[in-house]
Amino acid sequence: MEWAALISWIVTAAGGFVLLAIWVSRGGMQQREGGRIRPTLILSHFGLAALGLVLWIVYVANDNSTLAWIAFALLLVVAVLGWTMFAIWWRRRQLGAAAGTGAEPAEQHFPVPVVALHGLLAVTTLVLVLLAALEV
Repeated sequence: MEWAALISWIVTAAGGFVLLAIWVSRGGMQQREGGRIRPTLILSHFGLAALGLVLWIVYVANDNSTLAWIAFALLLVVAVLGWTMFAIWWRRRQLGAAAGTGAEPAEQHFPVPVVALHGLLAVTTLVLVLLAALEV
């Protein structure tokens, strides 16, 4: 189970990295207005997910259940941040051009299939990590 979680986590991270690269390239680091994904939110999501992945790799190598639970707890925080960003992205997407004046938010350039796959894989990863931590 821990190997399935690791593979799922790596593939999820790859999709997240694609989204982060799009966001940065479209000026996301300069976004400060409300209704947009702010740098602190997306960078916290990315950093905590990366830290959790490193801990998971160490867990897989050492079979230390404490590390598994710490990685799972981090993943829960990452999931909350991810749902927050998804809500911002979705709400702005539903509002469309009526959302306000100015440039389109960087996250509105995310390809919908990548967002959907990233979210689906994230939920899968969370479940697999929980099952592995429970030693199912």
